[in-house]
Amino acid sequence: MGSIWTTKQNKLFENALAIYDRETPERWANIARAVGGGKTVEEVKRHYEALVEDVKQIESGRVPFPYNNNNPSVGSSKAHVCMYEEHGLKYQ
Repeated sequence: MGSIWTTKQNKLFENALAIYDRETPERWANIARAVGGGKTVEEVKRHYEALVEDVKQIESGRVPFPYNNNNPSVGSSKAHVCMYEEHGLKYQ
């Protein structure tokens, strides 16, 4: 069962993913600290894995890509961009 994430925590998570890439030592601890609210490293990792699954669903065409060409701020996020880049995918 997943923990509840507020809109603010999700935004902090997205920003932290953009700051702390795969090469960052203690990446997950840094992200958990940045998110705050008592989130543990394990909760942060599960949240990331859920995001990976979302990206897979988008790539498979099962879910529309969360990007609106008319308004890039609608439905786009740093986390999605980071996920795409980490998995060698092209962000459109």
